[in-house]
Amino acid sequence: MSHSPLVAVVDDDETIREALSDLLRALGLECRSFHQAEAFLAAYFPGRFDGLITDIRMPGIGGLELLRRIKVLAPPMPVIVITSFADPAIHRAAMDHGALASITKPLTSDDLILLLKALGQDGGTGREGG
Repeated sequence: MSHSPLVAVVDDDETIREALSDLLRALGLECRSFHQAEAFLAAYFPGRFDGLITDIRMPGIGGLELLRRIKVLAPPMPVIVITSFADPAIHRAAMDHGALASITKPLTSDDLILLLKALGQDGGTGREGG
């Protein structure tokens, strides 16, 4: 039985979380959103999610620590990090911790489609990865 890819969105900003979730669903993907990394980790088990989009700076466990924990729990899943800070050191740290991509907010729908390609998902947009 085939299923739509399930992408987790972890962001403490409700507006960003809802916008990303709505866009993922509009692209034909399943989405589960979490307001904090701790909630995601409580729901996580290996193989459950096909990808993760997470904020870097959040109360409690931040995005970099979340990347570290996921790498320890199981074979890594594709992760994209987003941040509202245009600091090259933050983006470099995210990539060093195994993120496939790291981009600065605000995201456009075109940005998200490119990110989904990095996750190996295009939501049936018909666009081919490069």
